[in-house]
Amino acid sequence: MEVDEVPPIIDDCDTIPAKKQALSKEQKQTLAEEKKAQGNEYYKRKEYKLACDLYSHAIDMCPECAALYGNRCAAKMMLNRYEEALQDARQSTKLDQTFVKGHLREGKCHLALGNANAAVRSYTIVLQLDQNNQEAKKEAEVAQNSQKYETEADSDFDKKDYRKALYCMDRCINLSPACLKYKIRRAEALALLKRYQEAQEQANDILQRERMNADALYVRGLCLYYQGNVDKAFQHFQQVLKLAPDHDKARHVYKKAKLLTTKKQEGNEKFRCGLWQSAYDLYTEALNIDSHNIFTNSKLYCNRANVSTKLKKLDEAIEDCTKAIALDNNYQKAFHRRAKCYMETEKYEEAVRDYEAILKRDTTHDRHCNATEEDKKQEEIKFKECGEAYSVLSDSHKKECYDNGQDLDGGGCGMDIDPDTIFRSFFGGAGGFPFSDFEAPSSGGHGYHYGHPPGGHGGFPGYAFNFQNI
Repeated sequence: MEVDEVPPIIDDCDTIPAKKQALSKEQKQTLAEEKKAQGNEYYKRKEYKLACDLYSHAIDMCPECAALYGNRCAAKMMLNRYEEALQDARQSTKLDQTFVKGHLREGKCHLALGNANAAVRSYTIVLQLDQNNQEAKKEAEVAQNSQKYETEADSDFDKKDYRKALYCMDRCINLSPACLKYKIRRAEALALLKRYQEAQEQANDILQRERMNADALYVRGLCLYYQGNVDKAFQHFQQVLKLAPDHDKARHVYKKAKLLTTKKQEGNEKFRCGLWQSAYDLYTEALNIDSHNIFTNSKLYCNRANVSTKLKKLDEAIEDCTKAIALDNNYQKAFHRRAKCYMETEKYEEAVRDYEAILKRDTTHDRHCNATEEDKKQEEIKFKECGEAYSVLSDSHKKECYDNGQDLDGGGCGMDIDPDTIFRSFFGGAGGFPFSDFEAPSSGGHGYHYGHPPGGHGGFPGYAFNFQNI
């Protein structure tokens, strides 16, 4: 970006008389030219802050000079201070409506700030003053591209094509690097694409500059809500509505989040009261509220699966557990609940796969250190279930009976197989370790192991199953 060429005159800003009113008009103009020349020299050296200060001193001497505001505008643009630069550009064209550079810089400021329509208007004025101005033609085309991408993004958001909306927002930001609106919409698209960390980073970057930016707070609240941190999400939505009572998006999501939480809690209460069908219906209503909240919906599917087991609808329970796992592949409770359903429907191979998946995902070995007696009993039950499945699959005769639809507990199919032996064989092979002797390490140097009485089966030391009821 160019500024007017003036021979540099090295002078210090402190030489400006304290009482400038004592200077004549000619003296002020001379001093202003000196400061402008010095500012131009610093601008060439890319020392834009010093250039900006010198232009300000020149403006103090000659506040009616359009070129001085134009030069300071150029320096502020190089400092990415586009809003301040825009004010200088407007002042320069106010003082001289034929000042082409002023109109051109005003258009660039508008575009950088994301106002492509205003940018096009400024470039149109430039071309009216200078129809052969190639820079104005080029910049007008860039502004029109920005308009196109913004319009496409609006349509993509409406169609819920958030990937395309993200693409359009990236293009807009390339053309308008100082536009917070585009950055916020980009963060929103990331959140709706479940890229929560990136969305929060973008929102946090905006909030560092504008602590009370309602749109950025909304996006951060949206991420918290979709990640299951409902209380903090509610706090964010409440803060947004205090700052911007007409924020429709925040009000809509807040209302939806409260309804989802209420339905889930009502379903849980009906379940605790043994009203299975009512609980099932409430969970179903909750699942229809917000398809984007995958973590809450995963829990709802798992809860509804639990209700289905009470209603003896095991196939439906398996289907809901599968949906829960599809939404959250690390949801241990859903794997365990589905494995139990597979056991009850004699689908032992599927049960084994789920129990194996549980073991692979549960790598926090030292969580048994503080296990209660009840926890130990629950672990023993889970081991027994898995052991039963393995006992069928590891014995060819039992598996043949199962495949033929025979009663495994009937004559000829019963076989006393120690689950500890089966697990030792499965996990450790010939050189495996006995589960009853396994000691789980802990950060404090203390171990914990499950023992088993003579003739009993071994536990699952080293693996924590943190399954709780609804």
